[in-house]
Amino acid sequence: MMSGELAELRHLVAEGCRVLAARQLAPGILGHISYRIDDTRLLVRCRGAQERGLAHTTPQDIRLVELTGEPGAPGELDGYTVPYELPLHSRVLMRRPDVMSVVHAHPANVVAADLAGLTILPIVGAYDIPGAVLAHRGVPVFPRAALIHNSALGDDVADSLGERPVVLMRGHGLTSTGTSVQEAVLRAISVDTIASLSLSIVSAGGTLKPIGAEDLADLPNLGAGLNLGAAWRHEVSLLGSQ
Repeated sequence: MMSGELAELRHLVAEGCRVLAARQLAPGILGHISYRIDDTRLLVRCRGAQERGLAHTTPQDIRLVELTGEPGAPGELDGYTVPYELPLHSRVLMRRPDVMSVVHAHPANVVAADLAGLTILPIVGAYDIPGAVLAHRGVPVFPRAALIHNSALGDDVADSLGERPVVLMRGHGLTSTGTSVQEAVLRAISVDTIASLSLSIVSAGGTLKPIGAEDLADLPNLGAGLNLGAAWRHEVSLLGSQ
């Protein structure tokens, strides 16, 4: 990969981190995004001496590392350390060749909804078509609240994820995947939206009811140009207003 391409990807991963923070999916200093570079290396948000949280992530904070946590090129970890939960990224990427990007975030409403016993259901339709489709296919739950700091725990999360795009992590947050940073982040946003709506509905005395099969069948795929392209440009545009 050319250095220019790598620089663009560092920028994209950093941008994704800032979007997570702007959406309150990863408040404070916790959370990270990775992107597969090749069979043994990934870009990932790392920790440095000037840590200021996800909202202030810069391309400089996105480092090239081996799946094992070693520097992916000379100098890549000078002044930086890999996230404690690197095994969460590396084991999912190793198990899922279809995945290019992994997002780990701590959305409060996702954690609260799961702890309240609320399943992520396709309760919306045209309000969020990609989210409705994602929820219809089911969102599994990793039942432990542990920090995913070793390969065994990373494999356990990958087992819970299976072939699905997102897994909730009880008392912890969520992990979402995608063929791009944009897709992985937008999937996390969709799950957070459904979790937030679910909490509001139940708090108002309502009952969560999935949309019917007929409505689900009438939700067209509006294409990546809208679902990813326009949606991502919107998220990035919001960063400039903060």
